[in-house]
Amino acid sequence: MTLHFTREEFAARKAAALRAMEEAGLDGLVMFRPDSLYWLTGYDSDGYVMFQCGYLGADGRLVLLIRSADRVQARLTSVVDDVREWVDREGANPGDDLRDLLDGMGCRGKRVGIEYHAYGLTAQRGKMVDAALDGFCDPDDASDLIRLLRLVKSPAELDYVRKAGALCDAARDVANRMCAAGESVGAVYGEMQKVILAGDGDPSAARWPMGAGEEAMLVRYHTGLGTIAARDQVMLEFAGTHRLYHAAMQYVVVTGEVDARHERMLAACTAALDACEGILRPGRTVGEVFDIHARVMTEHGYGDAYLHAAGYTLGATYPPTWMDWPMIYTGNPQVLAAGMVFFMHMNLLDRETGLAMSAGETAIVTEGACEPVNHVPRTLVAN
Repeated sequence: MTLHFTREEFAARKAAALRAMEEAGLDGLVMFRPDSLYWLTGYDSDGYVMFQCGYLGADGRLVLLIRSADRVQARLTSVVDDVREWVDREGANPGDDLRDLLDGMGCRGKRVGIEYHAYGLTAQRGKMVDAALDGFCDPDDASDLIRLLRLVKSPAELDYVRKAGALCDAARDVANRMCAAGESVGAVYGEMQKVILAGDGDPSAARWPMGAGEEAMLVRYHTGLGTIAARDQVMLEFAGTHRLYHAAMQYVVVTGEVDARHERMLAACTAALDACEGILRPGRTVGEVFDIHARVMTEHGYGDAYLHAAGYTLGATYPPTWMDWPMIYTGNPQVLAAGMVFFMHMNLLDRETGLAMSAGETAIVTEGACEPVNHVPRTLVAN
């Protein structure tokens, strides 16, 4: 079997989920998020692009409901023995198959949690599920139940995060070497990916936002990456990934004559990052991390140029994104605890000058000072 954690760890996770279900008054839980299924059972598949889910009963029973294409995947990657299939056919309604599964689990008239916030559970599929369960049971939005359990990582998970961080640093070194005038941004992207995959990493859950010139102002992936000019700025946001665990980084490489404004912007970004890492400790809140970032940026004269979110937690996630919750924004009440992992990105996008700058890296919350798992350049990379 392709299990990346011990059966004892999976058993402990299941026990934690059952306790959370009892506290929430749930008789069963239906999971549509692939990261929930990976965390709870090891099941590793992108079959969520179609209809698939897992069920955990208050009695501890675990069931996967999948398509035939994923049966071998379920056997090789998960600890689940009870695997059901819904059949691809014209007019198929897997919502009815789910209802039949729940009926067999004794859920008629019971309170069942549903992970509605899941990329695989589209609005159309959500309506299908609601229609199938209407009058059968009492469905309740339990999108955060497993998510909150996943926030604090185990020692084994943190080892994977550290490995992801080392792969991220290796990709950083490739970018620093290759970002030069006349080079294709796509070629840089490809070589960075190559070193991660060759190092036993995975493709990340998101396409990397990378761009030169005016496109360095973009913080989303876009097609047509272009070529680096003689005097240019190249925005790099990427992640090392190992066993699906991510460690992200963000910064800017410049080419040709250095603009002093870039250096001032980087000084603000690194000061904000250092301040955020300084308070990334148990007992503080996620909102406090954002607020100190905003204060430092404002003190450096960039109160109108920073973004309204300064990062998020990271873990084992699937496409389309490596972003996980909670997000780092003002007022977020989530209390930090040892074992949480955060990507903190300090971004400055000056719309008047067209200049961009950032400094972001990933760190583990510990009982003391946080532990960065990758290392963004603190001085301007200029080629």
